[in-house]
Amino acid sequence: MNRKALEMLAGGRYLEERSASQRGERDLELEVQVRKMLQLIGENPEREGLVDTPRRVSSALHYLTSGYELTVEDAVSDALFEESCEEMVIVKDVEFYSLCEHHILPFFGRAHIGYLPKGRVIGLSKIARVVDIFARRLQVQERLTNQIASGLLEVLNAHGVAVVLEASHFCMVMRGVQKQNSKTVTSSMLGAFRDDSRSRSEFMELIRQP
Repeated sequence: MNRKALEMLAGGRYLEERSASQRGERDLELEVQVRKMLQLIGENPEREGLVDTPRRVSSALHYLTSGYELTVEDAVSDALFEESCEEMVIVKDVEFYSLCEHHILPFFGRAHIGYLPKGRVIGLSKIARVVDIFARRLQVQERLTNQIASGLLEVLNAHGVAVVLEASHFCMVMRGVQKQNSKTVTSSMLGAFRDDSRSRSEFMELIRQP
């Protein structure tokens, strides 16, 4: 479908806001599909409260799935530093927000990440950025946990990486079984954290502390 047709289906009003050259085919197609979805559920996409909804949803999805366009290397950039430290480093209570790939509903919570350096350390804020890169995709929590751990291990070349995620899933809270207080906990232990029970126990003890 050509751009002009997409503009018409998306509600040609957007032509006044931005020129066609400034908008991607993907964004236009998303707007078309959101408009169709509104009609299919019995709504009128032309009413005042919904007239801009296709554009807003398209923009929100672009942001919430922006992790597909980034890599761990993009997040880390030049924030790796040679350092003789080999003691455990932990960043805990890192907030994350993601979308469940089964229902495209949010799940969100906290990530706890630890690593055992091997000659280099990473800027602490970059750990949170790595979490965001993988969280801003359609996900399941189990895979998200493993991707964060594997990504950090690869870029750090550390002795080990440990990741624990705690999350609430809207697919369980607002639909289905509707268990508002349920939480899901997943973990990934790589390298020394998998092989050495003492390192694993120390990490788990430290993330439980207030």
